[in-house]
Amino acid sequence: MPLTNEPRDYAWGSATLIAGLEGRAPTGRPEAEVWFGDHPGDPSITPDGRTLDVWLADEGRDAGAPEHLPYLLKLLGAASALSIQAHPSKPQAQAGFAREEAAGIPRDADGRVYRDENHKPELIVAVSDEFLALAGLREVEASRRLVKALGAGGRPLEERLGVSDVALRDVLAWVLSPEARGDVRDVIAAAVAATSDEFRAELSVVRTLQERFPGDPGIVVALLMNLVTLRRGEGLFVPAGVLHAYLEGLGVELMAASDNVLRGGLTSKHIAVAELLDVIDDAPRTPPIIEPSVVAAQVGRFDVPVSDFVLDRVTLGGAHGELVRPVHGASIVLGTAGTITVTGSASRAAETLAPGAAVLVTPDEKSILLQGDGEVFIAAAGESARSSA
Repeated sequence: MPLTNEPRDYAWGSATLIAGLEGRAPTGRPEAEVWFGDHPGDPSITPDGRTLDVWLADEGRDAGAPEHLPYLLKLLGAASALSIQAHPSKPQAQAGFAREEAAGIPRDADGRVYRDENHKPELIVAVSDEFLALAGLREVEASRRLVKALGAGGRPLEERLGVSDVALRDVLAWVLSPEARGDVRDVIAAAVAATSDEFRAELSVVRTLQERFPGDPGIVVALLMNLVTLRRGEGLFVPAGVLHAYLEGLGVELMAASDNVLRGGLTSKHIAVAELLDVIDDAPRTPPIIEPSVVAAQVGRFDVPVSDFVLDRVTLGGAHGELVRPVHGASIVLGTAGTITVTGSASRAAETLAPGAAVLVTPDEKSILLQGDGEVFIAAAGESARSSA
């Protein structure tokens, strides 16, 4: 069953990336994300005009589908940085949601933090040649070297990082505090003016962020984070508590179905500093870049340590222009290159996917036949999520 949706026009969206993938003229407006799923924030549209959440409630059970999908698939095109953010674990989300419900805070209020009871681990896979992101906090010794390159203007941050048993959570608390605003401005000015062979790319990002978000404390937070460059087909997995921000590029994003976001800068939206500091994982880490593992000819799987979703990338062409894949739970197939026809084994219904087009495959199909020359991503629930549906 075909799924459609309109691009969301967030300010950070690209005017050209999604349009270019789909082979159409740009609208002139930013196009940030296209959502494929039944999330109530922006559910996909089915051929008869119903939203997918309504279709699943009306007819999904008859096709073996759950009442709600445990995942949300997106096509994401960023021309500038998204907010620095982290997502809660499931226990944190459940406790926070209950707390805000009891306090009577409307779920759509600007100051509301927990809009549902779910966690939001997420995976982004680069579809553009490069996809830039910030992910996780850098090793402290490397951050000390970067900050030292800022000279006198970076001294306030250098002093806090210089403590032998420094806790990065405490450093972040200082950066985001009202008392640090003057020092934060000095650090940003020093970073904009600084040069460093080792951190040339990181300082270039800081200069870009200062143009877009002048004086934002999140720029200093970004100074402490890993800069990641994904090549086409590489994935980045972000678990609960890990600070991250996508900077630029086109990607396929898959996440648990949730809207719980705790922001840490580069935004005009509400920043709940105390709540963010309770949720973040401040352990320095190497960003978890994921290469797909081969699970079948022409099929790569992005293995992630969560049960909410699984993502496969299928490439077809030439002598390998046909493939049968089993269907495990309700799946969404999204085209990203060429044209591939998807045919259900039970219904015999066939849909040809151009880049940017998607179909829902229900469990009663049992398997799908893929034919053509191109690339698709297949999103499905993980085994535990399927068994609990």
